[in-house]
Amino acid sequence: MASETCEGCGDRVTIAGGIANIWTLEHDATGGMTLELDSDGSEHFLCFDCIDRLPDDPSGADVAALDRE
Repeated sequence: MASETCEGCGDRVTIAGGIANIWTLEHDATGGMTLELDSDGSEHFLCFDCIDRLPDDPSGADVAALDRE
């Protein structure tokens, strides 16, 4: 199973599916996703907890502020 670092909190987040699980048939959940922000066009991988902490219509500055909270 793959993992990626959350840009908000710095935790390692599992990414389910893909070629890593093709032979094992594991059904592990994904812990985050990549968001493309309309306000500035930036992309950020965030865990679901950090996504929940973002304001409506977030910007890259809001993502950068997550690690200071």
